Amino acid sequence: MGNGTPIGRVRGLGTAHEGAHHWMLQRFTAIGNLVLMTYLVVSFALLGDYGHGTVVKWLAGPLAATAIILLVISVFWHARLGLQVVIEDYIVDAGTKFALIAALNLAIIGGGAFAIFSVAKLAFGGQA
Repeated sequence: MGNGTPIGRVRGLGTAHEGAHHWMLQRFTAIGNLVLMTYLVVSFALLGDYGHGTVVKWLAGPLAATAIILLVISVFWHARLGLQVVIEDYIVDAGTKFALIAALNLAIIGGGAFAIFSVAKLAFGGQA
């Protein structure tokens, strides 16, 4: 590696020298989404009654609340990673790219914080 040949100089490196890290994060969040979404679907299937009171009682449990908060984090992070790639690949102007990524970050942080707050409020006994 690095023996002076063109392939030796670039082996394992993308244009930004960190593409593999971003790719791996997308795969890890996808696996997390799959596991946590499976938990959510199975939990809902076992509830029996889908009324508001039953779901709030289920969500008040520490396992369910923690799993749903982790699901929110994983889904929002995965969405941010994917949309960032789309913006970086298809937006040419540097100023527009910066503005769109900043808006994306604000939307992801805002949406994620709202979702986590909503789950926490229900889990700790508040009415949403």
